[in-house]
Amino acid sequence: MIHELPLEAANLHGYFSRDLPPVLTIDPGDSVRFAAPNAGWYLESGEQLASRDPSLDTGHSLAGPIEVRGARPGKTLSVRIDEVRPGSWGITHSEPAYSIQWELDGTTGRGAGHTVSLAPFLGVLGMPPPEPGVHRTGPPRPWGGNIDCKELVAGTTLFLPIPVDGALFSAGDGHAAQGDGEVSGTAIECPVEAEVTIDLREDLQLEWPIARIADAWLTFGFDEHLGLAARIAVDGMLDLMQREHDLSRPEALALASIVVDLRVTQVVNGVLGVHAALRDDVLR
Repeated sequence: MIHELPLEAANLHGYFSRDLPPVLTIDPGDSVRFAAPNAGWYLESGEQLASRDPSLDTGHSLAGPIEVRGARPGKTLSVRIDEVRPGSWGITHSEPAYSIQWELDGTTGRGAGHTVSLAPFLGVLGMPPPEPGVHRTGPPRPWGGNIDCKELVAGTTLFLPIPVDGALFSAGDGHAAQGDGEVSGTAIECPVEAEVTIDLREDLQLEWPIARIADAWLTFGFDEHLGLAARIAVDGMLDLMQREHDLSRPEALALASIVVDLRVTQVVNGVLGVHAALRDDVLR
C-alpha cells in the first residue's frame, strides 16, 4: 500500500523525540510518498514555511514521524529509497557569507557559472533516541538521523536498529548533490519529493546502520572523533563480512585490509561520519 503525506506543517517537525505523536501509521512493507521543504524550511515557491512550534522546530524540516506496526527495539527497520526528486532550485552556503543559488532540472544543477551533475538523496533518515526529551536533528546517531551519505540515492536500502516502539521514522533534508565530507556544511539544499518503502527485519540484529547500494555494502560509524567513527564503521563491516561471507573474525579483518574502503561521510555535523564500503566484485 502507498500512503501520501501532504506537504503541510502538521506533517513536519524540526527535532527528534520519542514523545512526538505519529502523523501516519503503516504496516510493514507499505510505502510512503511525502514532500519536505529544504533544510531551512523553504518551499519550492521560495517562501519559508512556518512550523507548528518555532521554539522546538529549530532543525531540519522532517516529514513524520511514521509509526510502523510491530516495530520494537531489537528489530531492524528496512528503508528502501524508491524515489528522490529535487525541486527546481537549491542553495549552498559557505564562509565568509558566500552562497550559490542553483537552478535544478532534475539531472543538472547550474549556478554561479558552474554546472554539476545531480545525484539526489535524503540527508536525514532516522528515528528518535530512546531517551526522553527533545533531541537536535543535526548529529547522526546509531538509529540514523542526519547521516548525509551521498550513496543513499533511489534504489538503495538503509537498515537501522530500532530504538523505540513503533519506530517513529522521519525523513527529509533534500540534497540534489553532495561530495563526501560536505565540507562547507551544506550540500545543494533543496525542497524534495520522495517515496520510501518501510519494512521490518527480525533476522538482522544491528547496533549501527548499514546500507545496501547498487554494487556494494556500506557500514556506518558516527563519533565526535573521526578515528572512533572509523573504528565503528570497520567493526560493523567485520560483522557484515562474517555474516555474509561466513568468515572468522581474524579472516574478515585480514581481508578487509585488502578489499574494504573507508570514506568520510561528513565532517560538519558535530558528530562525524565514516562509511566503510565492500564492493560485490572484490570477494569471489
